[in-house]
Amino acid sequence: MECAAKPVRMAITHITVRGARQHNLRNLSVSIPRNTLTVVTGLSGSGKSSLAFDTIYAEGQRRYVETLSAYARQFLDQMERPDVDAIDGLSPAISIEQKTTSRSPRSTVGTITEIYDYLRLLYASVGQPHCPKCGLPITRQTADQIVERIVAQAPGERITVYAPLVRGRKGEFREELEALDQQGFRARIDGAMTELTEGMRLDKRKNHTVEAVVDRIILKPLASNVNETASTSSSLEPRKFDTRRLETSVAKALQMAKGWC
Repeated sequence: MECAAKPVRMAITHITVRGARQHNLRNLSVSIPRNTLTVVTGLSGSGKSSLAFDTIYAEGQRRYVETLSAYARQFLDQMERPDVDAIDGLSPAISIEQKTTSRSPRSTVGTITEIYDYLRLLYASVGQPHCPKCGLPITRQTADQIVERIVAQAPGERITVYAPLVRGRKGEFREELEALDQQGFRARIDGAMTELTEGMRLDKRKNHTVEAVVDRIILKPLASNVNETASTSSSLEPRKFDTRRLETSVAKALQMAKGWC
């Protein structure tokens, strides 16, 4: 029994333009590689903008608009088909003017076109964050799960519960520090324990991390475990600790940090 071979779909590697006659172009044919940075150079009036903007971009935008519904198309500017024989391997295109209104040196293609905002939303919704230190996936935990993990990792040790209020941001944070001082909390600023004073301000030109010291706890075994007589069966059971204070502190930290702890 013979089976027909499935056709192999070749990846599109180039944008091919044939017979471009837009504006001052004279029956130009060119092949531009995809997934690379391509620069179009030439003298003034040689047809750089006619090729890049008025031909390639215009055709890519026109094809994209045609895929939308008739209702959506009525809100968009209809672009005419450029004077070209054919363009192959073309995807929806983005065009950025040379004279942009943004003067920030940190502006990128993503920020100017606002694609950056959609990418942040996409990665936050469907992405799986990982810890940059250990590489393990980061998952949401309830207050009870946090307490159980603390007890499992540090039984009988001194535990400090922090509430992160500021994470790597520039500013003076005068109001946040005053609020902590009025509530009687100590703070760890940029990794160092700091005594809060009235009117205290941070250097607004530097990034800061401000964490409130919610509590310092030493987990102690329950009274039932202390008074229990040593036996083979009881020695194999895990020790139980009084976690009521820890549970209260973790809940307070989550409340102050709006879900972060």
